[in-house]
Amino acid sequence: MKTVFSLLHSRRAVKTELDGGVLIEPHEKPSRAETILARVKGQALGEILEPEEFGLDPIRRVHSADYVEFLEHCWTDWLAAGKPGEAIPAVWCGRGMRARVPKDIDGRLGYYSFAAETSISDGTWEAARASANVALTAQKLVAGGERAAFALCRPPGHHAHADLFGGYCFFNNAAIVAQAFRDQGAQRVAILDVDFHHGNGTQAIFYQRRDVLTLSLHGDPDLVFPHFLGFEDETGEGEGEGYNLNLVYPPGTPYAVWSQGLETACQRIAGFQPDALVVALGVDTFEEDPISFFKLKSDDYLTLGQRLQRLGLPTVFTMEGGYDVDAIGVNAVNVMQGFDRG
Repeated sequence: MKTVFSLLHSRRAVKTELDGGVLIEPHEKPSRAETILARVKGQALGEILEPEEFGLDPIRRVHSADYVEFLEHCWTDWLAAGKPGEAIPAVWCGRGMRARVPKDIDGRLGYYSFAAETSISDGTWEAARASANVALTAQKLVAGGERAAFALCRPPGHHAHADLFGGYCFFNNAAIVAQAFRDQGAQRVAILDVDFHHGNGTQAIFYQRRDVLTLSLHGDPDLVFPHFLGFEDETGEGEGEGYNLNLVYPPGTPYAVWSQGLETACQRIAGFQPDALVVALGVDTFEEDPISFFKLKSDDYLTLGQRLQRLGLPTVFTMEGGYDVDAIGVNAVNVMQGFDRG
């Protein structure tokens, strides 16, 4: 399987994450992608390609133009306002307040975000652009006849809404890939999110559509991020009713239980008969992940890849979460190897 990777991911090297009321070293850091790449090379998974440049049009097919413009200029606007640290949102439009785009950079940060843990600094825009290009290059490979491709995206994307960043995500790479397939003639696309955290951005983007089936297996949002989306009664709206599936699990969930949900999701995908599958691949379901509470083991990711291969669909994997840096390479590549071996 071919892997697409950009060295520009390292341009996003923020120093701060708000956690527990203090600023810590971010869980989402450059070593995540570097560890996966080293494992891809060590296991001779396949050819490693640099991404092509696709411009902003495919991104704007998913994200609002004003949001894209905000991200492009956020850091320079922050510096121009004389701010001394990294850009962290500190105020939001709450219930009963007026939803409008303020002129002040602090106000715009709040308008275009939904969480405070994700700071922005020099290089974030370049890294997010490169991550989307990585995903689009993998999509081009699969649309051109490859059975599957691994988009080693960083930063991740599945929490990003059409006009909101948060959860370490800026551009929703899985959604961008799905829309690219649709724009190139695919009638139906499925997005399966196996990250520990709910893919709230992906759900929101396609919630009123029936051409893209969205499915997510994740930790109970009553207990974990993103808290305000991801419940099982969220099944779609309008034309999208019945085209969103959330499978929610409690702390301590092992693969034997989690895989039952995977089977449910795979059967739903098979019944949908999509032309392509996008897998939002998070491996923060791992038993040692520092910010999650499932109990999957490294060998389980081989089994996951094997089950996805049996769907028999052209497949793009977009890298999402996974914060045990020592294990992330083994776990992510295990999925690819399981898929390749069938």
